[in-house]
Amino acid sequence: MHKLLTENSLDIIVKTDLDGHFLYISPSCEQILGYKPEELITQNKFSYVHYHDKKRAIKNLNDVISKGENGRATFRMKKKDGIYIWVETLFKPVRDPDSDDIIEVISVIRDITERKISEDEVRKREETYRNLVENSPDAVILASGNEIMFINDTGVHLLGACTKEAILQKSLMDIIHPDFHDIASKRINMGKDSQEFVEYKLIRLDGSEVDVEMKGITTIYQNHPVKHIIIRDITERKKTQELLLNSEKLSVAGQLAAGIAHEVRNPLTAIKGFLQLMQSELNTHTTYFDIIESEMNRIELILTELLVLSKPQDLKFEMKDIAVIIEHVKALIDTNAIMKNIVINTYYECENLMIRCDENQLKQVFINLLKNSIEAMPDGGKITIEVINHGKDKVKILFKDTGSGIPKELLKKIGQPFFTTKENGTGLGIMVSKQIIENHHGTMHIWSDPHGTIIEIILPVK
Repeated sequence: MHKLLTENSLDIIVKTDLDGHFLYISPSCEQILGYKPEELITQNKFSYVHYHDKKRAIKNLNDVISKGENGRATFRMKKKDGIYIWVETLFKPVRDPDSDDIIEVISVIRDITERKISEDEVRKREETYRNLVENSPDAVILASGNEIMFINDTGVHLLGACTKEAILQKSLMDIIHPDFHDIASKRINMGKDSQEFVEYKLIRLDGSEVDVEMKGITTIYQNHPVKHIIIRDITERKKTQELLLNSEKLSVAGQLAAGIAHEVRNPLTAIKGFLQLMQSELNTHTTYFDIIESEMNRIELILTELLVLSKPQDLKFEMKDIAVIIEHVKALIDTNAIMKNIVINTYYECENLMIRCDENQLKQVFINLLKNSIEAMPDGGKITIEVINHGKDKVKILFKDTGSGIPKELLKKIGQPFFTTKENGTGLGIMVSKQIIENHHGTMHIWSDPHGTIIEIILPVK
């Protein structure tokens, strides 16, 4: 019966001594390896094992002999035609019935080449998938329900973490803003794939928020169905949309400003003309005429500034000393500041710093900023103007005040058309100032907290 089983087995059944020499080989050897049993008898089994696998195969056999226990090994064996196949070998030690010493080893060798190729293909697909995910420009999370199973490096960076473990120990709901929990829970419970990206807010590890769009696709991970969630940071897109919206508002503001200015200017011109005629005929009450003319000139100046919104003014760029411009503006504002118990200090890191600019427009910006600072300190305070070098070819101008600051929720709206924190403001001052700075190829930024506000202007130097 034993001989019948061994000689008709589809697997190769071999008996070797303790050094690995063949003592018996079943006939299936010819079908699997191409050798007849008599060709291999007295040959060493390991001489047919791939040289990369030989050391490991010998160790497995020695472990079986030393421990006296069954063993298993996977390695490549060479066929008679020179081709290597993958085999799985089960080792069983044979003991001497009298001494109980291990004298031989019986092995069952099975051809697993097709299985191995299939496993390798699966592994390669998994590696390819992992590489695509790891190197994706989008953040990727694999989640089972609410549990995060995997996150790529882009996702780690997006959420402000240092390691993947910092995210893996959290749940999806931990990183999704509470305002979006309901929609996220519904999508998780529905279990359906998202056909389109949906906007969410995520909470980074430092508590800050980030605008994203997310889409979930069902896939297999570690032999279990999971959601492959693609996350795209849309912060810059949102900023661009806001800029476009502000641009449209600015266009409307310009058209409205132009209409108002022209409608008021026409009757104003007629009034000024008749006033001059009356003044030439009447010599009395000349003081009244002077006051009326002064006020009309002021109205005309306001209308001219209002037209800045409707069309770009012709810029007259000349080389000017930035310190001189600031001192001129300071002299204009000082009287108003002193009356409100406000001190304006200036600090210049370097002298004779020349910039190419339109002097009048820069003065307009500086006056706007100083007036805003003064109005932010009704109980008095201090304004500091600093001019410092910024790199090799730029200058940084800082306007610092000690006012109560601008609330965080309002700060990001500063500079938008028609948005103002003043009771009688128009919301155009900061917007026009930014436009002037940009026309000078510069940038303008605002920071604020309860201890005061800092406005930074960076302009190119000669």
